[in-house]
This record gives sequence, C-alpha cells and structure tokens, in this order.
Amino acid sequence: MCKPLHIAPLLMAATLLASCKREERTLRQPPPASETLNTIQISGLNPGANSIPTPPSSNMYQESAYAVSEGQKLYEGYNCVGCHAHGGGGIGPALMDRDWIYGSEPGNIFATIMQGRPNGMPSFRNRIPEYQAWEIAAYVRSMAGLLPKGVSPNRTDHMNVKPAESSTSEQTPIGITGLPEQHK
Repeated sequence: MCKPLHIAPLLMAATLLASCKREERTLRQPPPASETLNTIQISGLNPGANSIPTPPSSNMYQESAYAVSEGQKLYEGYNCVGCHAHGGGGIGPALMDRDWIYGSEPGNIFATIMQGRPNGMPSFRNRIPEYQAWEIAAYVRSMAGLLPKGVSPNRTDHMNVKPAESSTSEQTPIGITGLPEQHK
C-alpha cells in the first residue's frame, strides 16, 4: 500500500498537467465576405446588376446642412477635385452646369459614385461607406444649386476659388437627350 505522502505529489503533478492548456491564437483570420476590400468587379454597369440602396430618409442628406458640409470635406478628401475641380470640371465633367448625362437626382449621383461610369469615373464601392457617398451626392447637388440655400455651404475652409454654393442660381439639369429631366 502507498503511503499518503507519496500520493500527494503525484496528484498535484497530475492536476497541474491537466490544467495546463496551450493558449490558442487565431492569427490572420480572413475578414468576413461582406467586409472584403479590393475585390475584382467584372462590371457593375449592367442594367439591374446592382441595386442602389435608398437613403434612410428620402431627403435626409439633402436637408441637413451638416451632411452637406461633411460632403464638401469628403469631396476634397477623396480627391474629387482632382478630376472635377471645384465643380467647374477638368478631366471629369463640370458639376455646376445643366448637363447631367446620368441624372441629377440623389440616387443617380450615388450610383455614379459607387458604381463608376465608363470612360473615367472609377467605382468607389467597398472603398467608402455608403453614408459618405450620400453626403458627397448632397454636396454635388448643392454645387449645381439644387438644394435650398439654407442647407448649401456658405464658404469653404480654404481659399475661395469659386462662389459659395448658397449663391448659385438654380439650374434645371438636362439629360443626354437635351430635355430637362422632369420631362423625360
């Protein structure tokens, strides 16, 4: 028969070995499919291929001076000025005139930002959050004078290179056919 003094160290050693569990770490876990960035998109310009989400409220971004002001900052931050200048055009089309090929409604502008357009406009899908695209769309509409004066920004945060959006007269955008959009 074993003496109790010999059993105690054996029980202690067995308990310690059983309680030691190797730490588990998950390194470089792939992101969920919904958060994957820089995926290859064959074409998002197929009719009906990608539905355009509607904003939470039909005019939520259009009626908020804060959202339009944030859109102005994002327009600069995402370098929209690199192609569209400060709305007067450059490499990309002007955003302060009446000629809107893809439409001047918020959903049309949002679709242009998120899906891109042939011959130059890149897609920003999976690169910027949707709410920021809606804010940029609201700011773009303010450049054309399509928003109420109280909502449009009165000044920029840097040198004044163009008139304030709140002083822009309202333009009736025309589509590709040359007719005002509401008559299509």
